[in-house]
Amino acid sequence: MSTSSSIGISTMKPCCRILIRYRSSSIFRVSPQKSNNPSLNNLSKSHFKHAFRCGYSRPGFSGRRCLVDPSRRAFCISDSSWGQSRVGSCRVNGRRGLLVIPRVASDFRNHSTSVEAHVNQKGFESIYIQGGLNVKPLVIERIETDHGVAKEEERDRIEADGSTVNIDSLKGLREKTVEREVSEIEKEAWKLLRSAVVNYCGNPVGTVAANDLTDKQALNYDQVFIRDFVPSALAFLLNGEGEIVKNFLLHTLQLQSWEKTVDCYSPGQGLMPASFKVRSVPLEGSDGAFEEVLDPDFGESAIGRVAPVDSGLWWIILLRAYGKITGDYALQERVEVQTGIRLILNLCLTDGFDMFPTLLVTDGSCMIDRRMGIHGHPLEIQGLFYSALRCSREMLIVNDGTKKLVAAINNRLSALSFHIREYYWVDMKRINEIYRYNTEEYSTEAINKFNIYPDQIPSWLVDWIPETGGYLIGNLQPAHMDFRFFTLGNLWAIISSLGTQKQNQGILNLIEAKWDDLVAHMPLKICYPALESEEWRIITGSDPKNTPWSYHNGGSWPTLLWQFTLACIKMGKLELAKKAVDLAEKRLSADDWPEYYDTRSGRFIGKQARLFQTWTIAGFLTSKMLIEKPELASLLFWEEDYELLEICVCSLGKSGRKKCSRQSARSQSSA
Repeated sequence: MSTSSSIGISTMKPCCRILIRYRSSSIFRVSPQKSNNPSLNNLSKSHFKHAFRCGYSRPGFSGRRCLVDPSRRAFCISDSSWGQSRVGSCRVNGRRGLLVIPRVASDFRNHSTSVEAHVNQKGFESIYIQGGLNVKPLVIERIETDHGVAKEEERDRIEADGSTVNIDSLKGLREKTVEREVSEIEKEAWKLLRSAVVNYCGNPVGTVAANDLTDKQALNYDQVFIRDFVPSALAFLLNGEGEIVKNFLLHTLQLQSWEKTVDCYSPGQGLMPASFKVRSVPLEGSDGAFEEVLDPDFGESAIGRVAPVDSGLWWIILLRAYGKITGDYALQERVEVQTGIRLILNLCLTDGFDMFPTLLVTDGSCMIDRRMGIHGHPLEIQGLFYSALRCSREMLIVNDGTKKLVAAINNRLSALSFHIREYYWVDMKRINEIYRYNTEEYSTEAINKFNIYPDQIPSWLVDWIPETGGYLIGNLQPAHMDFRFFTLGNLWAIISSLGTQKQNQGILNLIEAKWDDLVAHMPLKICYPALESEEWRIITGSDPKNTPWSYHNGGSWPTLLWQFTLACIKMGKLELAKKAVDLAEKRLSADDWPEYYDTRSGRFIGKQARLFQTWTIAGFLTSKMLIEKPELASLLFWEEDYELLEICVCSLGKSGRKKCSRQSARSQSSA
C-alpha cells in the first residue's frame, strides 16, 4: 500500500483489512463539492481513490451505512453527498453486526496533517492535507477467531448478582488498586446500569435515559441523551471500562450537525444532538434482514423545539475525562475529533450583537429543558461553557491553523471568569451594595453597570443568605438579576474554577448552612426557591409539570450527587459529600431509583418521575467510587489557572477601554 496515495486507518474493532475504491464521497465529513479549496478537490479525486469510505447520503434513506454480510464480515460505505437529515445505519443479515469505524492515524505531531479553520469562518469547508498522505498504515487492533468471536484480554472482575464490577479500574493506578466489598445497593445499581446499555451493530454506544419496564409510555426516555450519559460514562471509566465511552464519543461526533434544519432554519454547523435512538428497520425483499439506524434528535421533537446548547459542551468535557482516566489521548488527536471540537467552538465563539463574554441562549436549552425563565445568560450554561473552553485549550493541537482559535479561547476564558466573578457573585456584603444602588447611570464610571433596580432584591433572600458564604446568581441581564440559587451552575463554577477560591468555598458554606433547604431528605435541589402563585403562572406559562417544588421548579435531583461529590472533594470537604451520599443511599434503591423528588424537603417521589432513571443510578455509583478513591477526582476538576489571569481583561475607565493588569486580575482571584 503506497503511503502517498492512501490513508492509514485504525479502527476500534476491525475484523479485516478493507480498501474500497473512492468515488465522490467526502472524507472527514466535508463534501468536495462545497469546498472552495482547489487542493482539497484535487486531493479528493486522486489521493483518496483507495481510501476507506464512510460518509452520509442525501436521498432516500440518507444514512451512514455499515453493511454486514456473512461472507464479507463488516465494512463501511458512503454515498455521494451529504444529507440534511443524517441517520447512521448498520445492515445486519440474520446476525449481530460488527461496526467498523474508520479513523485517520492520529500522530499529528510527527506527520503534517492539518485541519485549517478560523473562529469567524462560517464552517470548516477549507480542510486539506499538507505534505501528502504521510500517515501510518492500517492497524489491526483485534483479530477474529474462526468462530467470529474476538479474543480480548480478560480483566480482573468480580461478579455482583448478575453485574460485573471491574476492580482493576485504571491503568495508571493499577498498582494502587485494592479490592473492596461492594454493597448490595451498589451491586443492584451496576446490574441496572448494565441493563440500560444500548448496542449498535453489536457494540455498546450509550445508555437509555430510563429503563422502567413497567412504563407503557417511554416517550423519549428510551433514547441516549448526551447530557444523561455523562455520569454513566464516568461510572464505566472509573470502573476501567472505556470502550462504551469511546464508541459513544465517536458515534455522536458522526451525528454532529452540518445541514440539519428545523422549520427551514439551520442551527449552525457543529451542533451536537440532544439524543439519539437506535432503531431496527426491516429491509424490503429480504427474509429476516434488517438495518440498525441511529436517529438523532437536534431538538426538533423536543418540548418547545429548542436546540440543545449544552450537548456539545458536555461532549467536550467527556472527551477530556476519557483521556484523563484511560490515558488514551490518541482519540483526542484524531482528525475527525479535532474537527468536531473546532466545529463546536466555532458555533459558541461566533461573533454576534451580544456585548457580554457569556453565552446567550434561549429558555430550555440545557438540563432545564422547559420554560423556567432562564433565557439569556444562565449560570449553568456559563459554567459548562467555561469548562468546555478549558478542556478544548488542553486538547487542541496547536499549529498554524489553530493559533487564532487558541487565542480566542484564552481571551474568552479570561473575560468570562472576570465577568462571572465580578457580576454574578452575591453575599451579604454584595446584596447590601445592590440595595444602595443608584440607577439610570449613563457614565462609563457607573457602579450599577446593568441598571439593576434595588427593588429586585426578593424578600426571601434578605433572611435566607448566611453571614458567611454566598453564591453565583442564576442569570444576569440588563435591569434583571435572577437571584435564584441554581445548583448545577454553582457546582460547575467550583469544579472548573470559574469562581475564585474564596467564592468556591463560600458556595459550599452556603449549601452546608442551608442544608435543610437545598438537601433535606434527598440531594439536591435543582434550584431554590420554587416559583409560586402568580410568578409561576407568568414565568412558566402555568406549566403543569413545573408546579412549585416539583421537577425543574425546586425539585430534588439525585443525579446532581456526583457533581456535588466532585466539588466537595476539590474543596477538601469529603465528609460533606459522604453525608449526602449516605442520605441518598437510604432511599434510592427502596424508591426504585426515581428521576426526581417533589416537595420542599424532597420527601415524595416526583409525581411524573420515571423510575430506574439511568443517570440517577450512574450518579450514585460515580459518587461512591469518587469517595472510595478521592485522588481520582483530580482528573475531573480544574485548579485555578494563573496564566489566564495574565491575559488582559477589558474594562472601562476614564479614558475609555483599557486592559487590566496582572495584579488586578489576581485581585479578582482572591476576592
